[in-house]
Amino acid sequence: METVLERFLRYVQFDTRSDEASETCPSTDKQRVLGAALVEEMKAMGIVDAHMDENGYVYGTVPGDPSLPSIGLIAHMDTSPETSGKNVKAKVVKYNGGDVLLNEQRNIWLKEADYPSLKNHYGKRLIVTDGTTLLGADDKAGIAEILTAAEWLLTADTNHATLKIGFTPDEEIGRGADRFDLEKFGADYAYTVDGGTLGELEYENFNAAGAAVEFAGINIHPGSAKDKMVNSQLIAMEFQSLLPIHQRPECTEGYEGFIHLIAMEGAVEKSTLRYIIRDHDMEKFMDKKRMMENAADFLNKKYGQDTVTLTIRDSYFNMREKIEPCMYVVERASMAMEAVGIQPKVSPIRGGTDGARLSFMGLPCPNLFTGGQNFHGRFEYIPVEDMEACVQMLVRILTAV
Repeated sequence: METVLERFLRYVQFDTRSDEASETCPSTDKQRVLGAALVEEMKAMGIVDAHMDENGYVYGTVPGDPSLPSIGLIAHMDTSPETSGKNVKAKVVKYNGGDVLLNEQRNIWLKEADYPSLKNHYGKRLIVTDGTTLLGADDKAGIAEILTAAEWLLTADTNHATLKIGFTPDEEIGRGADRFDLEKFGADYAYTVDGGTLGELEYENFNAAGAAVEFAGINIHPGSAKDKMVNSQLIAMEFQSLLPIHQRPECTEGYEGFIHLIAMEGAVEKSTLRYIIRDHDMEKFMDKKRMMENAADFLNKKYGQDTVTLTIRDSYFNMREKIEPCMYVVERASMAMEAVGIQPKVSPIRGGTDGARLSFMGLPCPNLFTGGQNFHGRFEYIPVEDMEACVQMLVRILTAV
């Protein structure tokens, strides 16, 4: 049997960043490359129905006791477009405290002062990068953990529930559930394996939307610009200044939501700002969207109609209302954690998963930890021992009768 570490180190070599600007599904062809490799691996393991559909979704089944519920495990193949995932140089280091040298040539360190979570992993083996790319534990760790658990079920002489496997594209850009085939998947309920710290068990997430704001200007030679030039970049800066400072992500925690400027580009004639909007509370979520609409209306009145064009698209909503009527799904995961010596940590997700959308589509789908830390950045890491613990938990979820 291949270990979860061996699988993960192989998967992170695939550059699978998604692309919000693309209208295809998946948004990048390189996600299909990983998907095809996963299908071949699953077939070699004995998952005879493993396949990738026309939209880049990977499915497979490990048959089990038909008297037990069919349980789905889901992870996503893409990585965040915010940080490079090309030529990932992953290595395993034994953590004995202090700072971790990632790149001697560039003097890049993973510092305990900057990332205090390191203190929780003394004595563990950490998978890190060379500090120039993300690692891709979000969510290739989930894929590795699911397939390692699946292989255990295929080789062990133990009664277990039927496992339904689903690997999705484009979760990082909010589209992971767009073309997920629930009927084909065939699970009674499922879990996304897409969380962070050991023990995380989540069934509340942000309500989420994306916003694009375009600003129109008028260019003219600066020597004769008086009372004629309209600089769209300055109007974009003014728009940002109308949004509350205390609702930025770096000022929030817990259940507090935010409006996050994620990208900007511009020239005098045209500028664009892109945002994500998040809040656990639906009314506060709607307030944030109205706040952006009011800012756009104010600037259009000030500079002329159609100076500012705001487009907001909802991505997903808080799954809590869909999970609470079937809390046995959460309880099964909690009991599985306790059975393998993990203390469950029930907390709200300060983000989202495919499970949020899938829960609203009729498939209850809480989120489970992978063990990863510092997702989406160059200082991402994951303890090998926490990945192994996740595999044990998944096996327990499937074998509990």
